[in-house]
Amino acid sequence: MSSIDKNNYLIIFPFIFLVLLGLVMISSASIFIAEAQTADPFHYISRQLLFVSVGLISMSIFLIIPSSFLLKIDWLLILISIFLLIALFIPDIGSSVNGSIRWIRFGSIGIQPSEICKFSLIIYISGYCYRRSSELYSLRNFLKPLTLLSIISLLIMSQPDLGSTAIICLVVVAILFYAGISFFQFFLLSVLILLLGIAAISTSPMRIARMMAFMDPFDSEVVLGSGYQLANSLISIGQGGWTGLGLGNSFQKNFFLPEAHTDFIFAILVEELGVIGGIILIATYIILFFGITKVAINSINLGRIFQGLVCFGTMMLFASQSLFNIAVNIGLLPTKGLTLPFISYGGTSIIIMMSLVAIVLRINNENKLI
Repeated sequence: MSSIDKNNYLIIFPFIFLVLLGLVMISSASIFIAEAQTADPFHYISRQLLFVSVGLISMSIFLIIPSSFLLKIDWLLILISIFLLIALFIPDIGSSVNGSIRWIRFGSIGIQPSEICKFSLIIYISGYCYRRSSELYSLRNFLKPLTLLSIISLLIMSQPDLGSTAIICLVVVAILFYAGISFFQFFLLSVLILLLGIAAISTSPMRIARMMAFMDPFDSEVVLGSGYQLANSLISIGQGGWTGLGLGNSFQKNFFLPEAHTDFIFAILVEELGVIGGIILIATYIILFFGITKVAINSINLGRIFQGLVCFGTMMLFASQSLFNIAVNIGLLPTKGLTLPFISYGGTSIIIMMSLVAIVLRINNENKLI
C-alpha cells in the first residue's frame, strides 16, 4: 500500500467516525431543547442530517475541482467573504442571536460568514505565500496579508466574536510561519496579536465577566451569571466519570447546561460516554490531524507549495478549534462561541469543514500523479 493510500485512510476513517459520532451526540444533546422550542424532539438532528447531506454534495464538488483552480480564484473567495461580513451589519440582513450579529438568514436557513471566512483565508493566504514565497521577508509583502487580516478581524470582532477572531489569527500566522517568515517576524506578530487580545478583553465588560468566571466559575457572585455555563459544564464532566452515565442519560442537557448541542457538546459527550469516550474522541482527532499533516509534508516535498500550505492551514484550523472548544469545556480557557469540529450542531461549520477535508483528499490524490 502506497503512502498516498495510507494518508487517505488516515483521513477518511477518522472523518467518518467523527461525523457519525457528531450526529449521535447532537441527537442526544438537543432532544429536550428541540422539543421545548419546536415541539419536535428531532428538530436539530433532522437539520444536521440535512447539513451533512449538503456537505457531502460540497465534498463531491471539491473532489472533482483541481486544487490549482482554487489558486486562480483565491482573490474571489476572499472578496466574497469580506462582502458577507459587511452584509451582516446591513439592516434586515444580519440576524442577532444572544447579542451577537453572526448570521445572514434566508428563511429558516442561516449562513455564518465567519466560518466561510476561515475557508477563504486558508486558500488566499496559502496562495499569497506561494506567489511571494521568496519575498515574505520584505516589510511590504509581510504587511499585505496582515492588513487583510486586520480588516477581517475588525469585522468579526464587531459582531462580536473574539473566539473566531483568535482562530483566524492563529491559522494565518501559522501558515505565514510555515511558508517561511523569520522567527523575528513571527515573534513580533505573536506579541501584537496577544496585546490586541488583551485589549479586546479589557475593554469589554462582558469579556471581563467571562474572565472572572473562568478564574472561579463556582464563586457565588458569578455561578448564576457569567460563570453559569462553565460551572454546569464542569458538573456535567464530573458526573460522567470514567465510563459515563450511558448514551442519552445526561442530566445537564435537560435545560441546565446552555448550548448543550453546540458549544458545550463535549461536556455532554463526557457525561454520557465518560472520560474514556472523551479520550477516544481526542485520539480520533489526532489521527485525522496526523493524516492531513502527512499530506501537507508530501505536497511540500513534491514542490507543490500552495497545496502543502492549504493542507497545513486546514490542519491548524481543525486542531486549534478542537483544542479551544475542549479547553473551554474543561475550564482551561474562558468561554467562547466555538463549535467542536464535526461534532457540534451547525450548518455552515460542518459544510465548510467537510469541504476542506475534500480539498485535502483531492490534493493527496493529485500527489499520486506527480
